Amino acid sequence: MTQKLLPTSLVGSYPQPEWLIDRKRLAGRFPPRVRARELWRVAPDALDQAQEDATLLAIRAQEKAGLDIITDGEMRRESYSNRFATALDGVDIDNPGMALDRSGHPNPVPRVVGRISRRHAVETQDVQFLRANTDRMIKITVPGPFTMAQQAQNDFYADEAEMAMDYAAAVNEEIRDLFVAGADIVQIDEPYMQARPEKARQYGLAAVNRALEGITGTTALHICFGYAAIIHARPTGYSFLPELCNCRVRQISIETAQSNLDTSVLKQLPDQTIILGVVDLADMKVESAETVAARIRRALPHVDPARVIVAPDCGMKYLPRDVADGKMRAMVEGAAIVRRELAGAA
Repeated sequence: MTQKLLPTSLVGSYPQPEWLIDRKRLAGRFPPRVRARELWRVAPDALDQAQEDATLLAIRAQEKAGLDIITDGEMRRESYSNRFATALDGVDIDNPGMALDRSGHPNPVPRVVGRISRRHAVETQDVQFLRANTDRMIKITVPGPFTMAQQAQNDFYADEAEMAMDYAAAVNEEIRDLFVAGADIVQIDEPYMQARPEKARQYGLAAVNRALEGITGTTALHICFGYAAIIHARPTGYSFLPELCNCRVRQISIETAQSNLDTSVLKQLPDQTIILGVVDLADMKVESAETVAARIRRALPHVDPARVIVAPDCGMKYLPRDVADGKMRAMVEGAAIVRRELAGAA
């Protein structure tokens, strides 16, 4: 892990360009769980090249803003989860099922008709491309086993817990390959642990620990209240967070800005690094650096700054690019303010 105090990073996604994806159609629906190829503006035979070009834009935007840890911006994805989830064996993607999303609306989802297993690596080329195009630390994200189990129709397994453990085995194989491909950090996205805490307690934590079994590289887990552009009601606290102290994951990504979270909850995570969400993605106004600095300071009575990475609350996928760029700069400048204060107090 980088030795710099309060390093900065995205959670995962950066806004895809309008020339690449139909952003109006993207924003007008819930994140797709099955493939949504109709969102792409580029012909299939040119799509790979277009996605690489967009990934370069995302990398350069992060570097220009001054971020310390760079992601691929998830430019190749229709949603954070569907690209990986629909690449697995055991899933009928031609005849989708239905499941309720976290807002209670039915959404087409992968229909599980056989044992879940990973057919091939899904994101290793994404990591290799990212590694070849930046000299900074890099992070890649993969959907978590519990969340994928919640975003599927189970027509095969005796119970969801068994299904989640097979998803976990597939994620474990992918994570191993992502580190071999050059990732410095691999993040598991598990928003449904917050949305469905009782099930998360029953088998979600066990599934995440299975996904991390034998993994020695630096891992992160993102848990949130949902995209601000889609889920508008923000609770003031997490229904599933202290439980993560029993998780094998090394870093935990949480949001504090949109929900004005009581940061004293961080005392219940005494060992892991906190990826601290300090940028409000529900507000199209770019925060001042001082606003970001104040949000960082709120956490520091409860967590050693040496265990803090500064980040947005969630993915920036739905933001206008100019707003995302402004918020990244504010985040970097806010972290620098607090870094100087801590150096002066030392």
